[in-house]
Amino acid sequence: MRAVKFALALALGLAACSAPPKPAPALRDPAAWISSAVLFDPARFAGEWHVAESGTPGCAGAAQRWDWDGKAYRLSGVDCSGAKPAKLKGQAALTGPGARFTPNEAFGREPVWLLWVDQDYHVAVLGTPSGQFATVLSRGLPPRGDLLKAAREVLDFNGYDVTRIGR
Repeated sequence: MRAVKFALALALGLAACSAPPKPAPALRDPAAWISSAVLFDPARFAGEWHVAESGTPGCAGAAQRWDWDGKAYRLSGVDCSGAKPAKLKGQAALTGPGARFTPNEAFGREPVWLLWVDQDYHVAVLGTPSGQFATVLSRGLPPRGDLLKAAREVLDFNGYDVTRIGR
C-alpha cells in the first residue's frame, strides 16, 4: 500500500512540474495598431461563409454559418482559430464599437473583430487583437482576386504576418 501511495505522489509531483503547452506565436505584432470596421450591417453579414485563407492549416475551404437573431450570431461549421480545425459552436454577441464580437464558446472565447468587409459582403477579414487568429472569409470559393488582394492588404495594415495566413 505504501508503494502505491508513493507512486501516486511521485506521479502527481511530476505532473505538477511539467510545463503547460506554449501557445502558438501570434500571427500579428501586438504592438501594431488594429481597427475594426465601423460601417457594418449585421443582417447582411449573416449567412454562409467559406474560409478562403486562415492561419490554421487545413482550414481552407471550411464552411461557417453566422445566423443573426437581432442580438447575436448563432455559429456553426468549422472553427479555424486553433492549431487545427474544430467544431464551430455557440454564439457571438455584437458588442462594438464597430463590428466587434464576443463569442461565448468559439474562437477560444477571444474577442473577434471584423477588420474589413467589401461593400457587397462577398469577402470579409476577421482577426483578434491578440493576433492568435485571422481569417479571410468568402461567400464563394475562390474569392475574386481583387477582393482577396484587398483582404491581404487589410491584414498587413493591421500588423498581421500575411506569409503565415494562407490557403
